[in-house]
Amino acid sequence: MRYQLEPSYILHARQFRESSLILEALTREQGRVALVARGARGARSRWKSMLQPFRPLLLSWSQKGEMGTLTGADQVASPPPLSAEPLFCGIYANELLMRFLQRSDPHPGLFDRYRELLGALAGDESPQPPLRVFEVQLLEAAGFGLRLDRVHTTLEPVEAGSFYRFLPESGPVREQRPDDRKEQLVSGEALLALQSGRIEPRHYGELKRLMRRWIAHHLGGRPLNSQSLFQEI
Repeated sequence: MRYQLEPSYILHARQFRESSLILEALTREQGRVALVARGARGARSRWKSMLQPFRPLLLSWSQKGEMGTLTGADQVASPPPLSAEPLFCGIYANELLMRFLQRSDPHPGLFDRYRELLGALAGDESPQPPLRVFEVQLLEAAGFGLRLDRVHTTLEPVEAGSFYRFLPESGPVREQRPDDRKEQLVSGEALLALQSGRIEPRHYGELKRLMRRWIAHHLGGRPLNSQSLFQEI
């Protein structure tokens, strides 16, 4: 099977043998794929500085088994200028895609949302709102999406002035005594902001805690390397 000029991003690359790379790539039409790029680290390789994260690429490869062989790569635009916190957010998003998406399971809509995320991270605004929205979109694509604007037990609308416990398997449940443990709760206002994508700075802290619990639950408690790296630095 041959694939030609697939819109793609490199999620991860590791050295293989003396001069090659093993790539994990996110492609728009074929999903996440594993590819060996033979000779990509060689001095004369035309791919030497191209096969890096965040660069919009057109990849071509042949595939017989689980891993394909890269046959072509063209960069179609300049990579977004990511540094500092936006760079770590991009690394984190790549790791989430690696953890949650199965190979050869296409999600063209999520591919487009990832491209939009990289563009937002390269902007002048805080990376928190687009990253939170992308986390929700990724969970939905992976089959873990939930309604954030309805109470799980009653299906009544979430109210901005109330507080809720968030159950990763089912969604928000109204808390009758929120003053006892507000740090473990999320406000209805923040839930509605996340549902709509209109996230304000006052929502950042509680939505970050919410998404960490939600993601950690579905990862079975396995830590994310990117979060540990960010905390160390």
